[in-house]
Amino acid sequence: MNIAQLKKMKQDQQKITMVTCYDYCFAQLLKDTPIDCILVGDSAAMTMHGHDNTLPADIDMMVAHIRSVATAKPPQLIVGDMPFLSYRIDIPTTMRHALTFMQAGAQAIKIEGVDGHEEAIAYMVQSGIPVMGHLGLTPQAIHQLSGFKVQGRSESQGELILKQARTLEALGCFALVLECIPAMLAQEITAQLTIPTIGIGAGSATDGQVLVLHDLLGLQTQFKPKFLKQYLNGAQLVQNALNDYVKEVKQGDFPSPEYEY
Repeated sequence: MNIAQLKKMKQDQQKITMVTCYDYCFAQLLKDTPIDCILVGDSAAMTMHGHDNTLPADIDMMVAHIRSVATAKPPQLIVGDMPFLSYRIDIPTTMRHALTFMQAGAQAIKIEGVDGHEEAIAYMVQSGIPVMGHLGLTPQAIHQLSGFKVQGRSESQGELILKQARTLEALGCFALVLECIPAMLAQEITAQLTIPTIGIGAGSATDGQVLVLHDLLGLQTQFKPKFLKQYLNGAQLVQNALNDYVKEVKQGDFPSPEYEY
């Protein structure tokens, strides 16, 4: 999958699928699926490292996860998530971080918001770095937003998000994540943009959808937002397998002769 193919999917009204992935093991599994894009998200700070939000993610953490995913050589487009403030210090620092991401195996980067870093986005695009935007609920601004809350409910908020979406398109972003905004607003933004929109908690009218892999597989049980559909009871399946293993070892049934040298 590449940028041009993603744009054509919007033109052809073909839905785009994206999931997060943080390691080689799951990237290997994704290789044989029709998933279009992999987001190595800063949600790794929560999903893989147990933090309460994404702010503890830093460049070293993200590069390690990007490199792990890229080592599997998946056919999906790999998008690396720039962590909190890593693109807000100055343009030279932003470019060093982006270079590190691309050299680790990312084929594009994602940045939250737009206000205040328009110049950095434009510079990256002009330098040949594909940039994906992210509007609505931007988890890196959790303290400013006073928690994980739906954005764009009021008319003024909706108009601002639409304006920001247009700005990101004008700056050269190839796609845009819309997180936790009203479905009607996401539909309007999707209709007005020529670049693909990928929703998470933004209704069905976006050009695609993204979910955290561990969430949709049901591998964690604490986080259950309204937008999440679990396609597997993964936690229970893993626990059942481990219980069976313990039982067989305790009873002396494993290893049986077929597993011995």
